[in-house]
Amino acid sequence: MTKILAFAGSTRKGSYNHAIVKVAAEGAREAGAEVTVIDLADYQMPLFNEDEEAEFGIPEKAQAFKALLMSHDGFLIASPEYNSSYPALFKNAIDWASRMSEGEKPLQAYRGKVAGIMAASAGGLGGMRVLVVLRMLLENLGTMVLPNQKAIAKVNTLLNEAGEVEDEKTIKQLKNLGRETAELASKLHS
Repeated sequence: MTKILAFAGSTRKGSYNHAIVKVAAEGAREAGAEVTVIDLADYQMPLFNEDEEAEFGIPEKAQAFKALLMSHDGFLIASPEYNSSYPALFKNAIDWASRMSEGEKPLQAYRGKVAGIMAASAGGLGGMRVLVVLRMLLENLGTMVLPNQKAIAKVNTLLNEAGEVEDEKTIKQLKNLGRETAELASKLHS
C-alpha cells in the first residue's frame, strides 16, 4: 500500500496550513493510500549546526522525523508564507532530515519521493510565493513535486468554528491534490 506523510510547516495552534493538509490527506486516503498526519510541534529540534551534530549526533526528534520521511512514498506539505518563503522551523526540520546516518544513502529521506504542495493564508495570494521556493527546495533534494499545487487565499473565510475547511470547492481542490499525490506515488513505487 502506498504510504503518504502529511504535515504543515507550522506549529501554530489553529494553523490554516494544518487545516488544509488534513483535507488533502483525506483525498489521498480516498485514493487508497495509507496516510499519516503529523504535527511538527511533536518534533521539536535544535537549530541545525554541524558542530553540534559532530559532537552530539542527530537529535532524537530529528531522527524520528527523518524515519517517518524515509518510511513513506510521498508527502503532502502545506507551508505558511513568511516573507515570501517558508518558516525557519520547517526548513530546520528539512535540514536535519537531510543529514546522512551510517548505512543510509545520501538524501534517502527525499530521493525518489513524490510531494503535493499547498499553502494557505488570510491574504489575497494564499501563500502562493512560498510554493515557488518550496518546490525548488524539495526538487533539489530529489523529491518529485506535482505540477498541480494549491494556494488557498482568504482561508479564514473558508473555515467553520472548529477551524476545519468547509468550502466545498476548496475541499474538492485539496482532495484532488491528495489523490494525485497518492496515485503518482503508487505508480512510482509499484
